[in-house]
Amino acid sequence: MENLLTNLDNYLAAGIHIGTQQKNADMKPYIYKVRADGLYVLDVKKSDVRIRAAAKFLARFQPDKVLVVSRRQYGQKPIEDFAKLVGVTAIAGRFVPGTLTNPNLPTFMEPEVLVATDPRGDEQALKEASDIGIPVVALCDTDNALAGVDLVIPTNNKGKKALAIVYWLLAKEILSNRGQLPEDFIPLEKFGEE
Repeated sequence: MENLLTNLDNYLAAGIHIGTQQKNADMKPYIYKVRADGLYVLDVKKSDVRIRAAAKFLARFQPDKVLVVSRRQYGQKPIEDFAKLVGVTAIAGRFVPGTLTNPNLPTFMEPEVLVATDPRGDEQALKEASDIGIPVVALCDTDNALAGVDLVIPTNNKGKKALAIVYWLLAKEILSNRGQLPEDFIPLEKFGEE
């Protein structure tokens, strides 16, 4: 298992600490500072702790009971790769309303936990998860509200590299928690590529 110092360089290179110029009060505990240009910067140490906590939590569920969603374009390939590695279900792109609440839909499913790439873009999935009472793990940027989110992973949820490293680390940590981490685990450089 990599330590924080090893991850720190990767985190900074991927830009997971780069927030937005807006701050939601919900995200205040995860903000390290505000730059002179008004950009909020996330605390990567807190991001690291939350990635590990989320992985430990998600590893407790049967893989077929975990649903990960991303309407955001840069999150779609990383969630597909994540889903293949850990055996969960991914919905990349549009989330069909009623997927979690309407048993008559052909796309209906009954997950026990939802992982959302962006609470704003994935708001329909969050609403339905709340309606059926399942926990939500979400990647949240400085401007996200946390209503309906049970476990926050503070990160840049808009950047291609940031989303790739977060989902790669989640996959690695989940497999490690399950005792299933292969020695030849996919290198970060190959994860989330087209």
